[in-house]
Formats: sequence, C-alpha cells, structure tokens
Amino acid sequence: MALDYRKWAEEISANIGGGANVISAAHCATRLRLVIADNSKVNKAALENVDGVKGMFESNGQLQLIIGTGTVNKVYDEFLAVTGVSAATKADVKAAAASKMPLWKKILKTPGDIFVPILPAIVASGLMMGIIEAIPKFWPAFGNSDWYSFLDLIANTAFALLPVLVAVSAAKVFGGNIFLGAVIGLLMVHPALINAWNVAGLEEIPTWHLFFFNVQQVGYQGHVIPVILAVYLMSHLEKLLHKVVPEMIDLFVTPLVTVLITGFVTFTIIGPIFAQLETWVLAGAEWLAGSLIGAVVMGAIYPLTVVMGLHHMYNVIEAGMIANTGLNTWMPIATAANIAQFGACLAVAIKVKNKKTKSVALPSSLSASLGITEPAIFGINLRFMKPFICGMIGGAVGAFFGALFGLGAPVYGVTGIPALPAVNNTLLYIVEMLISAGVAFVLTWFIWKEEKPEEKAVVETDGAAVEVGEITAKSVIRCSAGEVLQPVKGNVIARESIPDETFASGVLGDGVGIEPEDEVVTAPFDGTVTSVAESHHAVGVEANGMEMLIHVGVDTVNMNGDGFECLVAEGDAVKAGQPLIRFDREKIKAAGYSDTVAVLLTNSDDFEDVECGLK
Repeated sequence: MALDYRKWAEEISANIGGGANVISAAHCATRLRLVIADNSKVNKAALENVDGVKGMFESNGQLQLIIGTGTVNKVYDEFLAVTGVSAATKADVKAAAASKMPLWKKILKTPGDIFVPILPAIVASGLMMGIIEAIPKFWPAFGNSDWYSFLDLIANTAFALLPVLVAVSAAKVFGGNIFLGAVIGLLMVHPALINAWNVAGLEEIPTWHLFFFNVQQVGYQGHVIPVILAVYLMSHLEKLLHKVVPEMIDLFVTPLVTVLITGFVTFTIIGPIFAQLETWVLAGAEWLAGSLIGAVVMGAIYPLTVVMGLHHMYNVIEAGMIANTGLNTWMPIATAANIAQFGACLAVAIKVKNKKTKSVALPSSLSASLGITEPAIFGINLRFMKPFICGMIGGAVGAFFGALFGLGAPVYGVTGIPALPAVNNTLLYIVEMLISAGVAFVLTWFIWKEEKPEEKAVVETDGAAVEVGEITAKSVIRCSAGEVLQPVKGNVIARESIPDETFASGVLGDGVGIEPEDEVVTAPFDGTVTSVAESHHAVGVEANGMEMLIHVGVDTVNMNGDGFECLVAEGDAVKAGQPLIRFDREKIKAAGYSDTVAVLLTNSDDFEDVECGLK
C-alpha cells in the first residue's frame, strides 16, 4: 500500500496547533525540525501515534519529529503545503528557536558565542604580546634584535587581524557563509587601508568619494563591534538573496552582491557611525582625564571601551599629553582598569571549579596583568558579568589613587607590569596596581558565584554514593564541536548493536550504546538540559552545537516513570559528571525491557567528522 504522506502531514499539523502555531520548519536527513510558538497547543501523545512518526523529542527550542531517511523530505513538502509555512533551512530554524529567548539573554549570549571559539588564539597572542613587550624594558638590546621582530610578528598576528577571526566566528553564529565572513573581515583590515593604530600621526587621511559619502581609507584593526554588525548584515543579506535569486545564477550572484553591498554599507554607514562614536568617547575621555572625578569615571568605564574596540585610539590622548606636558597621566588610569580586570579574572580562576573555565581564566588573567585584557574581558569577566563590574569598581579606585598622586610616564602604548620601568614613581605605581587588583579580586571573590558549582554533592543509589564531578575520563563520541564523555559506567557497544531498530538504524543520530553496570546517568559535558522525558527515562543535553539524547533502556517509556528519577529540569546548566537520571536496572529487567543506554548525537548530520566508540 502506498504511503500517505499528505495524511501524515495533516495529522502532524492538527496536533501542533496548525500552521499558525509554527514559527519555522525545516528538515535534516531524518527529522522534521519545528519551532513552535505556543507549546501548550502541542498534543505530544497524539504526535507519537501519528503514522510515519518514529519518535519525538525537544532540543534547543526545537520540536523534532523522527520520520526517517528518504521519507522526511516528502512529509516536509506536504507539511508546507498543508500549513502554508515557508520552507526554511536548519540554520533558519535554529535562529527562530534562539529568537524566542529573552532579549537580555540574546545580547549576552551572542558575544560569548562569537568569542569562545577564538579564545585560544586571543589568549596565546595576548600572553605572548605582554611578555615580548616587557623584555626590552629590562633588556633594551633585545628590542632591536631579529628575535624580537620575529616573536613580535607571531604575537601580534591574532590582534592585527582580529577582525578576521571575529568575522569568521560571527558568520558561523549568524548562519552566514564563513568564507564570505572571512572576506568581510579581511576587507576591514586590507593592507591598502591605513592601519587604524597609525592614524593619529597623519596630517591628512586619504578619502574616497562614493556617491554622496566621503569615506576615509582607514582600517578597523582592533575593532569588534563594527565587524560583528557588518557580518550580521552580510549573513541576513546572503540568506535573503538565496531565497530570491534563481538557483541557476545563485552560485555567483549571491556571493558577489552580498560582499559588494556589505562592503559598501560597512565603509559608508557602519564604519563612519562607529568612528563618530569614537570621536565623542575620546573627546570626553580627554576632558575627564584632567580631574580626580574624571579619573574615577574613566578608570571604571575603560573596560567598556575595550569591549567596543575604542581603547587603541587613546594613543591620541596620550601622545597629546606628552607633547603638551611631557607626562602621560592617562597611562595610570588605563593600568588601573586593566589590572583590576586581572584581579577579577584571577579570582574566578582560583574560585571556579569547572576545569575548562579555569584553563581559560588563569592565562587570561596573566595576560591582563601585562596589559592585554581582551582574553580576560571577553573570555571570562564579561561572560559572567559580575567579575566585569567588580573590575570596573577596582579600576575606579585605583585610578583615583594614581590621579591623586600625579602618576604618569613619558611614554604611551604600554600599561600594567611592562610599564614599571617608565613611570615617574615606581613604588606608588605598584601600590596603585595592588589596590586595583585587590579591590577587584576581593569583590569578585565574595560577589560572584558559579551558577552550578562543581562541589561534590552525593547522590545515593542503592547504598552506593555517586559524587557530582566524578566523571569517566574516556569519551564515547568525538567531533569538531567537542567530546562526549561516557555518561554511565558499563560496556560500550556500537550503535548498530543497540537492541532497538530506531536507535540502531541511526535515524535518531549517530552514537553508541552502553550496557550499564551502574544506575546513574551523568552529564557527558558541561552544557544545558534541553529536554526531560515525562517518564524521566531520557534527557537531552546541548553544548557548543552538540545536541545529545541519553535514553535509558529500550521501550522504557512504557514504564511511565516507575524505576526512574530525573535529577535535573529543562533549562538547567550542568557540569560534566553531574548526575542526571537515577534508574533501577532490576525494575527495567523485571518489566521485560533491555536496560541498554542509548547515547546519541541527534544532530550528527551537522558534523562531518563524527567518531563513535570508546577512546
């Protein structure tokens, strides 16, 4: 008998509240992915009984219906016809799911999503830059050596071309083509443009006259916000063009028009507006730096200008001060702000239990002490917000001390520890740094708390204690997005050996099975709980784009929760090794079911390098 895809689509539509209740719809190789406006209108029990639906789960704001390879695309076409919903890509669906988040969460989440992947490059370069700049202060001859030139080249690369790194990461976050994103980033630091850090010394800046725009031929080295805005525009423009440009010419028309329009708007609107913002900020900073109150204000808000990418332009103020008075009194203000962010980041590094966060925080704090604060600010302090604010307070207090005693230096472009040989009073300068870092450290230590401290909480399991944070060292799934640690002790078997056709076929994604020896399922990585089965036998966890489903037993949904206890709720942040589900193996076997635990990367088709098996 022929399969009735139309009927399946109609039943799915009827049980999700109709097309009016669908924000976005797409499909992958096996699943129908839906973003629902009002989840209360979804009849989950009826959906699971629809012909053609082999399973259902919610993950990362999406309702995902398992249809199967070769079938899902046909059901999807009928679904669009029945509901009137426009076709979308997986990226569109993810964006729609993210759009349901509160505005403040979106604002905080986006910079983190962009900067976390590029942190290793920023941390390494920042740390190396600080060390390279410090050595000539104590060994002047090194500053003229070939080794200095070579090491400086390596250290500066990530920062000199920071817009490129930001652009590539932003394109991935916004769902754009990462190579077009790279082009936009490269365009903003093109060697034909004047380096943004060298503009201060020029009497006249070359200008393009484009229509009624006068565009200065200046690059955007060190900037963040204009790059993100440019790539945001590029990504949305590219998606729009893919929809309206005929497929026959889409391959070359869409990239060409996308880059051309984005480049023009970036240099004529986004860039100039940002440059004007720089002018206003710098004018205000120069006025504020002349008073005690101004020093306090600038010591506090300096990190905000780092976030906006404006801080490199302070060289103009410093150069002006040296030209007029021979003393740069701005440098101690910047030092107080930078060292305070060091103190806040160091407090996080010492206090945090999460190993991954600690591994980023410690070198980032060291980098900040040497005057390079981007790793500490973007990687730790701004991400957790409270340390960032504590750093602002520490910077204000330290800047007040520096201004009160007239600290300064006859040089510019250097802050923190590397500036020690240049200041007019080394002892007071050290005291200023201790005050700034100390205030920020103490405030962060007492005010900031980990959302989910990895303190060892004991869960009793038939007399056996399992501690939070106690994790298996070996991974069972690996891909470019990270590793999935073994979530339950036992014998790891191939996915194909799981005694269930749906799991074994890979329709729910690639992964492994585990024949358990224990009765507690733990988090396979640091992430967020995206779904919890009503019968508590399965849980979804997501992190860094990996969408995991951990399903205890085969057909155990029929046990209606008997023998299962879920220890987390949807939306909870969890740490690797934290208990998620406690289950009773004897009850599962008594009910006649297999207790094999399925560990599946449900969006494995999003990655090209998925490797499964114990390692």
